[in-house]
Amino acid sequence: MTVKRVTGGVLATVLLCTGAVACGGSDDGKKAEGAGSGEIQSRSQVTEVITAAYEKTAKAKSAKVEMTMTAPASMGASAGEMKMSGVMGWDPTVMDMTMSGSALTKGDPEAPENIRMLWLDNVMYMNMGAAVAKEMDGKQWVKMDLNSIAEQSGDEKLAKQVTGGLESMNQDPAQQLAMLLDSPNLKHVGSAKVEGVQAQRYKGRLTVKEMMETNKGLSDVLSKSEREEMFKSIEKSGIKGYDTEVWVNEDDYPVRMDIDIESPEGTMKMSQKFSDYGSEAKVAAPPAGQTVDLMEMFKEIGDAAGSGSDSGL
Repeated sequence: MTVKRVTGGVLATVLLCTGAVACGGSDDGKKAEGAGSGEIQSRSQVTEVITAAYEKTAKAKSAKVEMTMTAPASMGASAGEMKMSGVMGWDPTVMDMTMSGSALTKGDPEAPENIRMLWLDNVMYMNMGAAVAKEMDGKQWVKMDLNSIAEQSGDEKLAKQVTGGLESMNQDPAQQLAMLLDSPNLKHVGSAKVEGVQAQRYKGRLTVKEMMETNKGLSDVLSKSEREEMFKSIEKSGIKGYDTEVWVNEDDYPVRMDIDIESPEGTMKMSQKFSDYGSEAKVAAPPAGQTVDLMEMFKEIGDAAGSGSDSGL
């Protein structure tokens, strides 16, 4: 049952982050040293810099990443903090990250403090550790195919929204920069130092509608009418738009991106730091003999519960 609690917490956090839409950026530059200095650039200069950053980042195809996501207590089951660090690749999308934080453990003393997560072919694998493996016949890895989970739910709209969410989660920094270029109020707000590295700070804002129109992942999997229905749902939730903020170093690479999504329930934040662009990002799926499929595990739990009920237990 520990497996069910922990994997459920991870899945809730992932789906909250993706929300079937891409994330935006934060207005808070306090973590960057010296923000606000330097000559402010014109819109054409800003566009030139962000375009160059997009092109170099797309070509790099991978980087080392440190990410922190936080959601306030008002967001219920998905509240808390999740930290991730490791390597991320794009074209194709792969990840090898170590996760930790209260959003995963939910205060459960039996939950592992750290979980290694692999992402390959739109499937997530999580190493739950030796303690949890005792509940899974010694197998440490849990497999979560989110497309399959949505499809097995029997809800076609949910399946498409989760697929769209996967595309959004998989958006690499290059895709995020491309979306930022579509912000009508994109601007340069000065220079800053991030982890001792000199960088230029930019920010812009996209409304929900603008974001959905520029999000290639959503347009690939949802029809126009489905995107309109999703837009109405998001708008009804109280989310007005997505602020985007990025720090670009002298080599035209983004070294930090922040994410803020404001809603009536509170603000979800995500901060990403990038380094070592072009780092090798090869990910292999764990051996099948060491892996438990999440949906099959839940089905077995349900069957066992049903059998117990039938036998009068």
